Amino acid sequence: MNSTNNDTAKTAEAGETLNVSGNAFVRFFNRPIVRTRITTAKVRPPEMLLGYLVGPFCALISNAIFGSYLNRYYSDVLGWTDTSKFGAFSAILPIVSVIVVVIGNLVIGHLIDNTRTAQGKARPFMLLSVPFLVVAIALLFLTPRNSSPAVQMAWIAISYNLYYAVAYPLFYTAHSSMVGLSTRDTNQRGLLATLSNASGVAAIGIGASIVVPIALQSFLFVDNQGHIDAAASYAHWRVLMIALCVLTAVGILCEYYFTRERITEENLNLNIVEEKLPIAKQAKACMSERYWWLIIGYFLLFQLSGMIKNGSMSYYSRWMFDGVNTEATAGAAMSTLGLIGGIPTAIGMLVAWPIANKIGKRNAVGFGMIIAVLGGCVSLFNVHSIVMVCIGVVLKGIGSIPAMYVTLALLSDVLDHLEAKNGFRSDGFTMSVYGAIMVGMSGLGNGLINLLLTMAGYNPTAATQNAGVQNVLVACYLGAELVCYALIAVLMAFLNVEKHIKEDQQTIVEHQKQTVQAQGGTWVDPEQKLLDEQQSAQA
Repeated sequence: MNSTNNDTAKTAEAGETLNVSGNAFVRFFNRPIVRTRITTAKVRPPEMLLGYLVGPFCALISNAIFGSYLNRYYSDVLGWTDTSKFGAFSAILPIVSVIVVVIGNLVIGHLIDNTRTAQGKARPFMLLSVPFLVVAIALLFLTPRNSSPAVQMAWIAISYNLYYAVAYPLFYTAHSSMVGLSTRDTNQRGLLATLSNASGVAAIGIGASIVVPIALQSFLFVDNQGHIDAAASYAHWRVLMIALCVLTAVGILCEYYFTRERITEENLNLNIVEEKLPIAKQAKACMSERYWWLIIGYFLLFQLSGMIKNGSMSYYSRWMFDGVNTEATAGAAMSTLGLIGGIPTAIGMLVAWPIANKIGKRNAVGFGMIIAVLGGCVSLFNVHSIVMVCIGVVLKGIGSIPAMYVTLALLSDVLDHLEAKNGFRSDGFTMSVYGAIMVGMSGLGNGLINLLLTMAGYNPTAATQNAGVQNVLVACYLGAELVCYALIAVLMAFLNVEKHIKEDQQTIVEHQKQTVQAQGGTWVDPEQKLLDEQQSAQA
């Protein structure tokens, strides 16, 4: 047990070298109450299921619902597409806020990279995000309805940016770093990437596309003789707000306690003193590598198209299908799309990694995108038929299976390649850019939707929408992903980082060994060190 205590002390000492938040921050994460419950050297089922599937699923449901419904809450309940009251606010705010979101993510990524504690460098910020997210979610739905438009716009702008530029990046940047920091075992990392992506896909599919449309559509958008009762809907959203605050907090705590940063622990346990990394140095290292640009380009295109599709799904279900003329029937149509479209997604969790392991992650994603584009075109044969649209959605979903589940593992390969090339890891900067894309594209997507709908003459109180609005909805819900998926297929042709995996792993270990010896330490293989710690924890 003395050995374990000494290791903890060394970890804390190393953390104090780099931690930008002060010694109190480091000491807090030495306390037993915040210690990870994972003590195994290898990834085991409790970590897989609780840390990478159940916990993230609960934590991500609220953001998934916001991706599909927050914009409609603003437009149909608060009326922010009413240009007589709000002008172009609905289009300007989400787009301008992308700048704030990017800055927020870069700052948080920089903090992560320059933090070392006994619980890692990313997980502490995950725990820190809990109170921020609870407050931010509450403020999103406490906009005073009866106040002046100026007060409402100020409230929406502040609460929107508090959530998307501060609170959610605190969690999401840390969450998205976990696969790359969990282990160097490529097979285990691939499985964790599959589970981590599955949690996000399930949150969107089950929470935003099935549960809400089936159980809550009429509750959240109260129908009053063909029109939405804004006052009643506003009150009901506040009830949902409480449930989302609780579920998000529980999910984050579950993920925090059942994950472990084995990669971060390598240098800490070897007592390697790392230099503070200026963000400019990391940015230069990343931006000089073409593989980094290719994988970031993939995430940008995939997320932007997905956010445009998800943001327009509720509108499309309400206004485009034959026979849909109430919120109840729109909810049924949306749940049908979500349920049927989720079938290949659910099956994909089981087959994605075996396929990628057999033909390679890059090849699986590239060929899948080609299939998705060809299959998705079926929906365009009759955009008003729910049957035809569902067929196209299913075929597109089948093709996108590898992209949904294995790309975080591909990103981890890129991060290892950067570490081997530069001698230091670039998780913080890379995951802050990744987080900015994941969060910022939601705002950009909604801003584009609002801009196009406003220009086309969208009217939520009308019985039907004009041809211009219908064309916008077709382009957003069906067309955006087809264009972006075709571009992704081209990018994948050049992303052949997997050929460097074995060489990169050897280079990283050799670099660690040289650093330990240069600093007068004793070299111990990182994998053996983890096994020794596991035995001590079991004892």
